Amino acid sequence: MRRWHFEKLVAEALDELPRRFRRHLRNIAVTVEQEPPQELLEDMGLWPGGTLLGLYQGVPLPQRGFSFGNVLPDRITIFQKPIEGMCRTREEIKHAVKETVMHEIGHYFGLDDDRLEELMEG
Repeated sequence: MRRWHFEKLVAEALDELPRRFRRHLRNIAVTVEQEPPQELLEDMGLWPGGTLLGLYQGVPLPQRGFSFGNVLPDRITIFQKPIEGMCRTREEIKHAVKETVMHEIGHYFGLDDDRLEELMEG
């Protein structure tokens, strides 16, 4: 899939977030990268053989105090090649992108992986 089309899927996933969540997104950048660097996978204990579909970097909303400000944007990175590698069709890619975006936005709102898994299954 071409990069611009994948980026469009990410933008659509963000647009499809419920309004009650979208209105709280502030100072956050969402980007697409081809794949995570090996050093990142190693630091996260995912190397060898592990994969990473997305990554949230920042301070989750519940951890921000009154003096929080004048900081670089939080960042969500969606990794294109790992998502494409686990999918067979464009529809599967679209679904995986949407799930990955929702998962990383969940981290922005302070949810950990266990709670996100519960919510995604429920």
